[in-house]
Amino acid sequence: MASTTETGHANNVANFESLITSATAFGTSYNPSKDSIKVPALQTLLTASKESLNALNIAQSAYSNAVAARESAFEPFSKLITRVNNALKASDTTVQVDESAQTIVRRLQGKRASAKLSDEDKKALEAEGKEVNQISAAQLSYDSKLENLDKLIMLLTSVPLYSPNEEDLKVESLKTLYSQFKALNNDVLTATIQLSNARISRNDILYKPLTGLVDIAFDAKVYIKSVFGATSPQFKQVSKLSFTIRN
Repeated sequence: MASTTETGHANNVANFESLITSATAFGTSYNPSKDSIKVPALQTLLTASKESLNALNIAQSAYSNAVAARESAFEPFSKLITRVNNALKASDTTVQVDESAQTIVRRLQGKRASAKLSDEDKKALEAEGKEVNQISAAQLSYDSKLENLDKLIMLLTSVPLYSPNEEDLKVESLKTLYSQFKALNNDVLTATIQLSNARISRNDILYKPLTGLVDIAFDAKVYIKSVFGATSPQFKQVSKLSFTIRN
């Protein structure tokens, strides 16, 4: 279901179309000197407004699909990393290597190095004169996951003893997975920019001062009021059409 805000933009465009219908029906009585509120100009603006809404809907759909594809790809990631970590521990690596890998794994899986301190715990430590500088929840953004996966791959590459027989645990397979994740993440970033640009364009066409749909509609309504009078049925017909500035 569309949000109330997005529906509001569509309502502005729908009301603008109704305004044009009324202006056209007034015939030669609707004859403004201002070019921007003449019927042909209104119709051109209506077309651009509809196209901007459609372009935004397309961009929103592309963004949602890109986000869904990325989420789906990352969903089994945590279990895979656990298997990689266990495979590393099962090899004859040093304790230092295992600890370094465990640190990266915690970040990849969003786990803390230690339990989260309660407010009471923090106050007790502060009372003892100890500095409370607990690491916040591990970096969970996809950019951070990619960064830490790259670090894990570099670590595994430097450990000759890490040589699992399972195909999906091998370093080359992890490198391929990283490239796939990177591409999916880039798709989302691209879709995000395209969505933002589509929203900027929509807002410019509908809400730019003086030339946007809302201001033009206001001018057209004022002109109709001046021609037919504030109590005329003609003005009453268009006065009920509301236009709201939205972000």
